[in-house]
Amino acid sequence: MNSLPMPPAWQGPLPEATPPPEMTIYQLPTGTYDTRAAFAFTGGSFRDVRRFAATAVLVTHPQGDLLIDAGFGSDVAAYIHAQPWFARAPYRATSTASEQLDAGGYDRGRLRGVLITHSHWDHVSGLDQLQVPIWTNAGELQYAGEARDGKVFRAVSKGHEIHRYKFADAPYLGFASTYDVHGDGSVVVALAGGHTTGSVIVFVTLPTGKRYAFIGDVAWQLDGVRKPAQRPLLMRKLADVDAGRVREDLLQVASLASLLQVVPAHDVSAYDGIPLLPAPETPSSPSAG
Repeated sequence: MNSLPMPPAWQGPLPEATPPPEMTIYQLPTGTYDTRAAFAFTGGSFRDVRRFAATAVLVTHPQGDLLIDAGFGSDVAAYIHAQPWFARAPYRATSTASEQLDAGGYDRGRLRGVLITHSHWDHVSGLDQLQVPIWTNAGELQYAGEARDGKVFRAVSKGHEIHRYKFADAPYLGFASTYDVHGDGSVVVALAGGHTTGSVIVFVTLPTGKRYAFIGDVAWQLDGVRKPAQRPLLMRKLADVDAGRVREDLLQVASLASLLQVVPAHDVSAYDGIPLLPAPETPSSPSAG
């Protein structure tokens, strides 16, 4: 059987949130790499080539802005080449998150840090141009310090301040351990430690009431959430530290899909509706007199 049983829709209340009216989010797509759907989710076709996103998300907030993940860095070719043979893929790099912030006239003084969903290279390599604190937790730091997959993180995080947040026993939409970044429910980080030891989901609630779940690599594609379907067995063995935990988290996310926009980090279409960072306004030319 290719798919897991569809879980019942979440019946509990939506958590309270009081996001400030000026809070916004933007997507900063830094490139893509190609992966066959057959490797992305159970039941996917080998003929179906998916462009896996490497996208950072800027969350603006009066208490300070955060990037969720950092996307591709300036040395993406070397990072791809350094992967095991089965993980190397054709890729397309655009501009880095750092370059997009500068092109948009963004005030770097507002950026409190990069909140990583986990420490794999395609989520963190853009840290090479972002000299801001890295927000992560003790479990992920330990994983990144010991795992083979943490090699790029260890390289690009040198010289960065590490902002270690701690989880509280505060349930949020079925996840037991969470961290409320601003204390207003607008950005809530939930432990989902199956893909890596300290991997997380970042829940974001906007002042419009729109809700997002940036699920990192709980699933690589929206198909995995909608069916729902796990990664194929080989990929679970290669990619996950606890495939059973990933399965539990995937089913929980699937139960929430009608209530919020689920964004697997590598599904290009999952970012639909999230605006790009706008270009700075240019002053109007004075009219001739």
